[in-house]
Amino acid sequence: MLGKVSYHLYTPAIYDEEPERRFPVLYWLHGTGGGLAGIAPLSAFFDRAMREAKIPPMLVVFPNGLSASMWCDSKDGAVPMETIVVKELLPHIDATFRTVAKREARMLEGFSMGGYGAARLGLKYPEIFGAISILAGGPLDREFRGPRAAANPAERERNLQATFGGDLAHCQALSPLTVAQQNAAAVRGRSRIRQAVGTDDFSAELNRAFSAQLKQLALEHTFTEVPGGGPDTLALLRGLGERNWEFYRAALTPAPPP
Repeated sequence: MLGKVSYHLYTPAIYDEEPERRFPVLYWLHGTGGGLAGIAPLSAFFDRAMREAKIPPMLVVFPNGLSASMWCDSKDGAVPMETIVVKELLPHIDATFRTVAKREARMLEGFSMGGYGAARLGLKYPEIFGAISILAGGPLDREFRGPRAAANPAERERNLQATFGGDLAHCQALSPLTVAQQNAAAVRGRSRIRQAVGTDDFSAELNRAFSAQLKQLALEHTFTEVPGGGPDTLALLRGLGERNWEFYRAALTPAPPP
């Protein structure tokens, strides 16, 4: 790696009030272009939900996935983003903060490029992440030719080159669908998965297709289309209404002691 990669961490107020308590963790993966601007509003969104007891108190980790890493290790090894998140950041968080260091207490969520990353990493590592939330994930086609790429071929080529070395076959080998096919048996009946997209989002059609492919693989999940909800993270989360909070509660509420 050419340099250090940062992360931000949200902790609920109760983290300091109950110094012996351990907490589940949500890993939030941002979309293309970087996620710094979204950290404050998302933290406020989760903080309010915790204060209103809609979701359990949890830590929220916001890794820096750079502008277009696709949350993959780059083919040339210069940006090993998957390795950073799974092999370096996650153990660091568990060693540094009071987490419940179990798959059942870890959730992976992301929007757009982050949804792609959540799908790919969550399906690849079901022994690490117990829940996966794919929000307007993209691009979820193996050709890396989603609507955004079609509208901006030059950007597609830059991203394809930066992460996948311009090698479409390598891109296809790393795609969430390929991972789902390869790892379906390990994921089936074990991971809690949801997928959501706004009906006006340019990724809606490919998200529908991805959901259908998960069904073909007998990977149980929920798929929700939110009316409207273009490429806006908080609009999509709010549009899910009570279903949103139900998913977090089911995914991250600690089990009672035996």
